[in-house]
Amino acid sequence: MTERVLIVAAHADDEALGCGGTIARHADDGDSVEVLFLADGVSSRGSGVLAARHASAEKACKILGANVPVFFDFPDQRLDSAGLLPVVQTLEPVIARIQPTIIYTHHGGDLNLDHRIVHQAVMTALRPMPASTYKAIYAFEVASSTEWASSAIGEAFRPDRFVSIESTIERKIEALQAYDQEMRDFPHARSYAALRALATLRGASVGLVAAEGFVTLRSVVR
Repeated sequence: MTERVLIVAAHADDEALGCGGTIARHADDGDSVEVLFLADGVSSRGSGVLAARHASAEKACKILGANVPVFFDFPDQRLDSAGLLPVVQTLEPVIARIQPTIIYTHHGGDLNLDHRIVHQAVMTALRPMPASTYKAIYAFEVASSTEWASSAIGEAFRPDRFVSIESTIERKIEALQAYDQEMRDFPHARSYAALRALATLRGASVGLVAAEGFVTLRSVVR
């Protein structure tokens, strides 16, 4: 049975950082993968940058095998000023249209405020209802946000689900190269070398060559 997979991310590049290898795995399995971006990620950098960021996201999603992404372009780092309700109301009709069976989104304890609001909005929009179609909701980690948080913000990221990306890590890296302007030099956490090391660490922790780790937010067996 093929899955209808939904990725809900705050910013374009979060999807590749957090679950790029897993997206490629889903695509290889014949699953349909939809990607939503809530915030524009570049509000403070000038008007010409937004079109370039959209183009990078479209290229990255194509590399990973996802469908053309949807952009909502809420102001970057100001989802709190937009308010939780408008974000939830933006998500609900899209979720109703896609009827996803598997959802990936941000961890609720991330340092980045937009990430935390997206997490809360997703969990609100996907509150348990009799007509719900999904089987699972998972949280991914985003390098240079998830691991930089403190206990004062929320629980630490402790993955309980691991997906082998040995066969897709090169596509993950290729997708990240579409966002090369957002990448940094090693030893920054958002460098190509550090992300390869993270995949190695997550994999080795469960006997795999390379993996992405996730926290199970909800799992439903019908």
